[in-house]
Amino acid sequence: MADDELILGWRNSEWTGIAPLLEEDVAFSSIAQNEIGHARALYELAARELGTTADELAFDRQPSEYRCAQLVELRLVPDWARTIARHYLYESADQIRIEAFRDSAAAEIAGLATKIDREEVYHRMHAEMWFGRLGSDARVRVALDELWPYALGILNEELRPVLAGRVGLSLVQAVERGGHSPELAELWEEMTIVRRSVPAGAAW
Repeated sequence: MADDELILGWRNSEWTGIAPLLEEDVAFSSIAQNEIGHARALYELAARELGTTADELAFDRQPSEYRCAQLVELRLVPDWARTIARHYLYESADQIRIEAFRDSAAAEIAGLATKIDREEVYHRMHAEMWFGRLGSDARVRVALDELWPYALGILNEELRPVLAGRVGLSLVQAVERGGHSPELAELWEEMTIVRRSVPAGAAW
């Protein structure tokens, strides 16, 4: 989940300065900041278990070591229709995932999921607003069909029927986690360039 949020945050930030409306420059920048903030909180939780740090988890692994779903890796700029389709599918899937984490027997995980959800409500409202505007557009419908197998890969198999019911699409073969698109390696180069530019062990 942390890897999903980090990579999607970087992808959403690519709309800053070039979104079709000034308000969307602000909106997608804000959403991107939130996603990266959620990633940091999740990395910190994982880092305590793994004996490392959030920054090391976020930036010191090789691209092949990330566990993100391929949906978040895809570089969709400047295609607004495909971006809205991903935004809608991801936020729908993420809501189901957060609901599952909120029910966790681990109090710290449940509490963090509840906190994250307070911000994710606004992401869902934004996605649903744009999907309400453009959902019947032919380009968005084509993008939904293209990205739907990737969206299913966000969730564990038992939760996929819930997602299909919420978005009104039929179950298909999912693009599973484990493989990566070529776009991830390109993004990793950009995302980690500052981190890699200083000697190992530098204080941040």
